[in-house]
Amino acid sequence: MANYTAADVKKLRELTGAGMMDCKKALDEADGIVDKAVEALRIKGQKGVAKREGRSAENGAVVSLISEDKTSGVLLELKCETDFVAKGEKFLAVANALAAHVAATSPADLATLLASEIEAGKTVQAYVDEANANLGEKIVLDRFAQFTGGYVAAYMHRTMPDLPPQVGVLVELDKENAEVAKDVAQHIAAFAPKYLNRDEVPAETVENERRVAEATSREEGKPEAALPKIVEGRVNGFFKDVVVLEQAFAKDNKKSVQKVLDEAGVTLKRFSRIKVGI
Repeated sequence: MANYTAADVKKLRELTGAGMMDCKKALDEADGIVDKAVEALRIKGQKGVAKREGRSAENGAVVSLISEDKTSGVLLELKCETDFVAKGEKFLAVANALAAHVAATSPADLATLLASEIEAGKTVQAYVDEANANLGEKIVLDRFAQFTGGYVAAYMHRTMPDLPPQVGVLVELDKENAEVAKDVAQHIAAFAPKYLNRDEVPAETVENERRVAEATSREEGKPEAALPKIVEGRVNGFFKDVVVLEQAFAKDNKKSVQKVLDEAGVTLKRFSRIKVGI
């Protein structure tokens, strides 16, 4: 079997607009070489490959769908080439239909989603390919999040008033609190934390930060005896940058997000932040 990564599949999809399974098959046949896989797709007559090759789908929209009882929600990014298409009714209808399908079927991952049937005899991948043809641009679906179980809320942020939301945040609390859910989701949209708590930060990431902090401190000529304390302080500073519970709260920087949640008597169970193209 050819040696290639998920990143190679994603790159090939973005280069050609072809379906995930078509891209995997092409990479298998091309021994994992992306350029050869592009050529293979073109030779096989994959619709639109020649026209879309090299194009970048960095515009688009983030859409959300929250259940009436607020116990489940979906966040989904659909990308296209231009903001003109992104704000069109047809593009947004496709994005919302995909979000509704995720809500109804709860796919385990992207591959499962793309292979699932959204209409009689039509997979999600075929549905997206059809949008490619109808809208005349590369349309890419490669990210979604779904939460079920607690109190789920979404915050959608528009970077431009005439465009659909470009940033979306989905949060899940252990109990209902609409105000706190909204405040925390807005905070996440603004400050872009990467992790919920310290336990989620990979050990190798922490060790790398520790090495950098120590090397930086030595370069600055800090006293040897003081290094452990200085390094620990810098690592803690790193956590405050990337861990949402340790960040200074957007509406009151004298409190951490954890403090705000504690005062409200709720727990943030998980979150997802999606920004178009990033």
